[in-house]
Amino acid sequence: MNEIDVETVDEIDAPAGVDAPNYVLYGGKGGVGKTTCAAATALASARDGTATLVVSTDPAHSLSDTLGTEVPADPARIREDVPLYAAEIDPEAAMGDGPLGMDGDLGGLEQLLGGDDANPLAGSMPGSDEAAAMRLLLQYMDDERFERVVIDTAPTGHTLRLLELPDAMDSMLGKLLTFKERMSGMLEGLGGMFGDDTSEEEMERDLQALRQRIERLQAVLRDPARTDFRVVMVPEELSVMESERLLDRLDSFGVPAGTIVVNRVLQDLDSVVDAEVPPDYVGPNHDDCEFCARRWSVQQDALARSQDLFRGHDVRRVPLLAEEVQGEELLRVVAACLD
Repeated sequence: MNEIDVETVDEIDAPAGVDAPNYVLYGGKGGVGKTTCAAATALASARDGTATLVVSTDPAHSLSDTLGTEVPADPARIREDVPLYAAEIDPEAAMGDGPLGMDGDLGGLEQLLGGDDANPLAGSMPGSDEAAAMRLLLQYMDDERFERVVIDTAPTGHTLRLLELPDAMDSMLGKLLTFKERMSGMLEGLGGMFGDDTSEEEMERDLQALRQRIERLQAVLRDPARTDFRVVMVPEELSVMESERLLDRLDSFGVPAGTIVVNRVLQDLDSVVDAEVPPDYVGPNHDDCEFCARRWSVQQDALARSQDLFRGHDVRRVPLLAEEVQGEELLRVVAACLD
């Protein structure tokens, strides 16, 4: 049997709390359990008395189901006993005032300038869900209600576009300012982006303010003391390869990824958490269940291939549970595995 280089958790009912920076982002391939991890981390954080906001930017929301309560589109407290806040972002509604808090429609500006090489915006415009997520993250950074923000990101492809957005927007703004200086006559055509009565000075002020917000967001995402991007995977070959690509891309953006979560591992809970397991816990039977034995063999092969991937990261295992993770009891189990 291959040994997996991970730490075990001391106690499943250990004091609540999370050893994490201000911003925790869970990312990875769709369907690997990011929402479960985000909800478990946020709940454990709030149980420690830390005012915590958990946010889903995945268009296929399941945060409400996982937490067992209705989660609104705008951040609201969802527990009276602990300071837990939650929000499921509706990208279309969030974009009502324009991306990143700007009035007007940048997409309309792109259309105005045309799609050829002369267009300073060509190829740089993000999707609405990524822009909305960035805009709201900026907003939450300034919200005094929250000491920690935990984000359940969209699947990997969307996440990478979200992380590309600051550079894309910053590049776009630089091109636009240069374009404005060289072609002052175009200001009349650009006026609709900021309102019909917007002066050249106001336009430049708005653009520079947006640039500063983007640079601030980049600084936060790249600061390991403030941000941890946690990659979630399952022990399967395709998930391993997807995680390798994600980690490479995160590294290229300078975004710290300190933790790898291996979810749905076919191991007993007591091999991951060093404590008495719940009385109704049902674990895999590798001896008498041929299906379990074969799946565990596949997982071991994937985990063996992952050793280089794991090197230099904190690795946490979460066992495959017989029941779907919904509600506080099982979320506490998951949180203990992640701590």
